[in-house]
Amino acid sequence: MKVILKKDVPSLGQRTDLVEVKPGYARNYLIPQGLALPATDQALKSIQTLIKSEAQKLSKKKQQAELMAKGINEISCTATVQAGEEDRLYGSVTASDIAELMAQQGIKIDKRKIELEEPIKKLGVYNIPIRLHPEVEATVKLWVVRQ
Repeated sequence: MKVILKKDVPSLGQRTDLVEVKPGYARNYLIPQGLALPATDQALKSIQTLIKSEAQKLSKKKQQAELMAKGINEISCTATVQAGEEDRLYGSVTASDIAELMAQQGIKIDKRKIELEEPIKKLGVYNIPIRLHPEVEATVKLWVVRQ
């Protein structure tokens, strides 16, 4: 029996996939749980329109992310912190600190999109990668200077 998956099902397929399963599995598990639909002509047409609309939404989000990346690549932020001997910071500069500095510049970014491997603990200049979209990455220049 052919079914169209409404949700991702492990070891079976992704959402909107057309898969062949045994009739009992479809009738007794997939369809009652809301995981799949029987593959009728009408269901296939509705899934195709759904796929097209999702593709348009994804391309629009990617374009917005690319525009935002251009703006982010042009700015630089300065974090003034207290530092001790050998340019070591008393605290650290974290992703949330960088997000606040960028908000002061007029660019609001979620701190989870800032890809810091570990908090910054020394003075210097850093290029911080920001993942705006799975295919779009921007880089902001961060200056960490003594107060």
